This record gives sequence, C-alpha cells and structure tokens, in this order.
Amino acid sequence: MKLTFLGAAREVTGSCYLIETQQCRFLIDCGMVQGGRDAALRNHTPFEFDPRSIDFVLLTHAHIDHSGLVPKLALQGFKGPIYTTRATVDLLGVMLPDSGHIQESDAERGRRRHGVEALGPLYTVQDAKDSLELLEPIAFEKTFQPHPNVSCCFYDAGHILGSAILEIWVTEGNQTRKIVASGDLGQPGRPILCDPTRIAEADILLIESTYGDRDHKDLPATLDELADVVEDTILRRRGNVIVPAFAVGRTQELIYHLHELTEQGRLSHLNVYVDSPMAVAVTKITQKHFELFDAEAHRISQWQSQGKNLPKMHYVTDVVESMALNTVRSGAIIISASGMCEAGRIKHHLKHNLGRPECSILITGFQAGGTLGRRLVDGEKSVRIFGEDITVRASIHTLGGFSAHADQRALLDWAGGFTKPPGRTFVVHGEAKAAERFAELLKAQKKWNVEVPEIRQSFQL
Repeated sequence: MKLTFLGAAREVTGSCYLIETQQCRFLIDCGMVQGGRDAALRNHTPFEFDPRSIDFVLLTHAHIDHSGLVPKLALQGFKGPIYTTRATVDLLGVMLPDSGHIQESDAERGRRRHGVEALGPLYTVQDAKDSLELLEPIAFEKTFQPHPNVSCCFYDAGHILGSAILEIWVTEGNQTRKIVASGDLGQPGRPILCDPTRIAEADILLIESTYGDRDHKDLPATLDELADVVEDTILRRRGNVIVPAFAVGRTQELIYHLHELTEQGRLSHLNVYVDSPMAVAVTKITQKHFELFDAEAHRISQWQSQGKNLPKMHYVTDVVESMALNTVRSGAIIISASGMCEAGRIKHHLKHNLGRPECSILITGFQAGGTLGRRLVDGEKSVRIFGEDITVRASIHTLGGFSAHADQRALLDWAGGFTKPPGRTFVVHGEAKAAERFAELLKAQKKWNVEVPEIRQSFQL
C-alpha cells in the first residue's frame, strides 16, 4: 500500500491524500489551496494522478480546503462515488456552487483588469452543480464498503457540522490494515456540536496539527473579550464591529454566543447583520440537523423559541441590502464571509470601516499566510483592497478562543484515546512549525513512531 501526501503537508490548506493498493486507488479529501500568492497557480496545476484512475473519494468535511477541487476532479474525468456524511452533502450543495461563482467572478475581474483571461475559472457554477451528483451520503457510525477490499466508517469530529474522523480498513492479500484520518478535530467543550469521537486503535494514523504548537485562550475569557469589544465599540466609540467569519461553523457559533450573552444580560439591544448568502443558507442547514447538536445548544434553542429579549438579527442576501450596510456608521455588528478576508462581501465592509478609528475588526479564526486576514493580524498599517490603499485605523482584535480546531492540549488528549501507539503516525494539516512541534510531543510523551511528511512525499506502508 502506498500513501502520498498531495496537500496539507507542512501547510494548512489543500487537503488531499492518495492511497494506492494493487486493487484500488482512492483519495481522502480533495481540497483547494487557499491563501498565498501561488494559490491560484497551484489549483490550476494538473493533478499528480489521472482522475479517471481513482475508484472513489472519502471527504472528511465541507470546508473548501478539503472539498474545493471536487468539481475539477469531475471535470477531468473522475466518475466514481464521493462518500461523506449527510450534513456534509447538504453543505456542499451550497458551498461548491458558491466556490464556482467565486472562480468565475475572479476570472472576469482579471480579464477586465488585465485585458486577458490568464487562467480562466478553475470551474464554473454549473461544473460545481454537476459534481454534486457524485455525492453519496453516509450516516455516522455506519460501516460501508466503497470497494470489495475497503471498509469505512465515519465518526463525529466535532469541527463543523457533519465533520468526520475516518476509519478505513484496507485488505491486501491476507492482511488487513486500519487507517485512521482525523480530518479536522474540533475543540472539546465548544457549543452546538459534540466533542470529537475518541478512537482506540490504528495501524496508520493521519492526525491534524493546525494548533499543534499552542493552546487557545479559554472560552470564558474569549466571551469576556467579545462582550467588552462590542460594548466599547458600539456604546462608547459609536462605531461598527466587523467580523470576518467562515460561513460554515464560525458564523453559526457567533450567532449562538451573541444570543447566549444576551440571555445572560451581558449584552442588549444588538443589531446583528449576517451578510453572506452562503452563511444564511448554512444557518438553515445547521438548524435542519438538530440531532447533531449538544445539550447546551438544545437549551439555547429553547430560549430562542420563546422570542423574548433576543438580538435583532438581519439575514442579508440581496446585493443592494449588502451595499446599504456600507452607509451604516454606528451600532452594527456585521458578520460576513470570507473568514480570511480573501473574497466576498467582507472586503467591502473592511474597505468602508478599516480606516475608521471608532470601529473594531474581530478576527475569530485561523488566518493562513498570505491572506488579507493574516496581514491584519500581523499588524500591517496599510492594506490594499480593490486596488485602493486603506490605512488601518480600526482596532484589530484576535479572539483565538473561537477556533473550531483542537488546540495542542486537546490534540494530545484525543491522541491519548488510543489504547496502544499506532504503527505509524503522520502529522499533517499544520504549518511546519506547528506540525514539527506536535510531532516532537507525540514522540517524547507517547513514544509514538511519528513523521511529518513533505508535500508530494510518498510512503510504502
């Protein structure tokens, strides 16, 4: 059996792992590269394999860095099934066409700016819709056989709605080996979703390491900071709070916490604008999958249903309504995608609020290197948006406690669920510093056989 790391190796993007046996070839994830100057070029580069030779795909979850090249895969000849959880299928029905729209818009913008269509769209909205036909929904904790020599099971990873840990049993000859792919693990104790499922054993383990070198600020302190920033910005400074947020997961969690803080009496009379058609659609999908909520989320939902003293929520899908928000000078909490400030409506809100010292920008998630969000976090005093230089006068706040990824402590705790060390462990989905630090801890504390693969590196197992 051969395992090749085609993405998310010493980086946090482009998740894609190829497994080859004498009987079959399959992928774990097929993600888009996001962030950095060479992202577009890397996404347009031909696959390292013939898509027609892939028997099936297993998707851990719906985030575009794990699923965003599925339409390209289909366009280039892949015709097999793509297995993932029911909630992920629902989310991809929104997210992949939205990604296609961004591809088309970026290509058209480049054509207008440079007079040529240098790369063209990676895929179109229709291409994305066509690829959805390949999705096969699978329930959590149900073993299935995508191939006569392969069995799989999905377990709740607690990262976003529908996110999964994969158990994969691969048989070659008279030997069966078990691969476990963690996908992206959630931080335990977070609202809405359940904690990541613990796994007891594996012959080969792929474990993420996004925050393998550090711990998050605890959630109570993060909520204190959220309440303080909102109160200070809106009541004292008379400005707006702008929140770049991933449409899947982070937006719904922020809505939850604003309701929670209102229920506790710590905030009141909030005017919240969710300005993202995709985030609005995903919020509806989240509500549909009520069975995946944890007990605390059920309690808050019951309070919401009473309709008393709730934040005033505005779900904005219309472009004209979105543009009108640019004239709002104070009192608004605007939650908009994309979470790394690279595309979408958030760039317009940043353009109109970054230069105003009375406003605040809340960064609530991981910002990949090279993204506009990362430059703001790193303290750049001037950024370029839509060809215009904007002086950063608004206050920038990074609320690390909202991360949907397990921190170092949580990753080590999840690894502690194994009753014996995996035969081989590969630390993936982390920038080099984080991945290497986490690998060192697994070696030192647990005496595991650990490797940090390079991009495009292959291993015979």
